[in-house]
Amino acid sequence: LVEAAAVRGDESMVITFWPHPRNVLQKEARTLRLLTTLQEKKQMLHDLGVDHVEVLQFTKDFSSLTTEQYLRMLMDRYGARTILLGYDNRMGSDANGADQVARIAESLGLEVIRTDVVPSEQGFAVSSTKIRQRLEAGDVQGAASMSGYEYSLHGVVVAGNRIGRTMGFPTANMQLYEPLKLIPGNGVYFVKVETVGRNLFGMCNIGHRPTVSSGNARTIETNIFGFDEDIYGLDMEISFIAKIRDEIRFDSLEALKEQLAHDRDTCLGLL
Repeated sequence: LVEAAAVRGDESMVITFWPHPRNVLQKEARTLRLLTTLQEKKQMLHDLGVDHVEVLQFTKDFSSLTTEQYLRMLMDRYGARTILLGYDNRMGSDANGADQVARIAESLGLEVIRTDVVPSEQGFAVSSTKIRQRLEAGDVQGAASMSGYEYSLHGVVVAGNRIGRTMGFPTANMQLYEPLKLIPGNGVYFVKVETVGRNLFGMCNIGHRPTVSSGNARTIETNIFGFDEDIYGLDMEISFIAKIRDEIRFDSLEALKEQLAHDRDTCLGLL
């Protein structure tokens, strides 16, 4: 998109919708989890060199636009001259596929650029669905190989039960800013940590803490290596590098402490 706009002497624009169409149309809305928040998406696109990121409010009335009505709106409102279509784009209330959209766009005087499938290292088509599946399985490295970046979670540090501190492994418990953000599968991960203006490393446990808790609440708690400052109420972002192991229940806190020491050594070995 950026390269094509530069060649033509035009500006590049990405149109995105908020809230997510599935939430408005109630199609699988209960299971919808986002790979990026709206702010993350906008920042990533700008970092790639996109000139404009336009966020359109998605409503049921908006969803009734046909392909032709939507394309005319892009031309009238934004002066669109060229449209880039993915290989499997669907558009409009008439649910036209990429071939039909291309024909309608060209009939309106729009130049159409078509993109091919982006294959993964294993040869299958990269898609948000496959990235979600990898993350839910804990395969953060596989997800990163498809998305091109390490998956991250962003939130505020909240108070926990401080059991980790008594074992010499103080943890920062995170509450996500975006509750619909997808959380990787339960387990222990090697992570990068950004907080109080510093870039650090640590290990993050996602799950139900079966050794120290009988509740069903799922937590995100991170032990930051070489860091023991009070950061309750402060901003923190963690980026997932690799999964170390599954979450398991230990017979004693001492056994858990020994495993945490082993996990830390494993993570430091990956550095």
